[in-house]
Amino acid sequence: MTFWPALLLAVGLSADAFAVALGKGLHLRRFNLVNAAIIAFAFGLFQAVMPLIGYLVGSAFSSYIESFDHWIAFALLALVGGKMLWEAFHNDDDDDVDVDTINYRELFVLAVATSLDALAVGISFAFLPDISIGWIVLLIGVTTFVISFAGVLIGHKVGRRLGKPAELAGGVILILIGLNILAEHLGWY
Repeated sequence: MTFWPALLLAVGLSADAFAVALGKGLHLRRFNLVNAAIIAFAFGLFQAVMPLIGYLVGSAFSSYIESFDHWIAFALLALVGGKMLWEAFHNDDDDDVDVDTINYRELFVLAVATSLDALAVGISFAFLPDISIGWIVLLIGVTTFVISFAGVLIGHKVGRRLGKPAELAGGVILILIGLNILAEHLGWY
């Protein structure tokens, strides 16, 4: 995987973390650089670790499913992207109250929840030939950190108007990457 598709993937994976970070920023009474960095670090860390775990698990089974691995990669990316699109249209709940502190237990749960799609994508990485997982994981983590930090800042300043478009864009990007993997393996181009 080259840099630009990997960056698009990282942006797509970070879309739900961005949407949650917007919400966290929206509910911070005062913007605090340390709190924003902690939130962004948690999302970036889990978005980086989960694809690595998925890759290791997928690699253990890749020899058994090589003949149809491209379909698995496509299905996982399409499911995750489709889930993000569905959530963008069906989740309008906002029960959070404004605070000045971070609830670390809640942040942990949110970081895990927003990175489950990255776990599925990591499994699909195991089926791609000649993939260098280290730099992709680093790129995903750094991209998610930057985007989540911006999400907290923008959420504090602007509010919730960007959450749905971010999830829509992330879902579409993941589906398109899945289609690209399928097209490459089936020789469509």
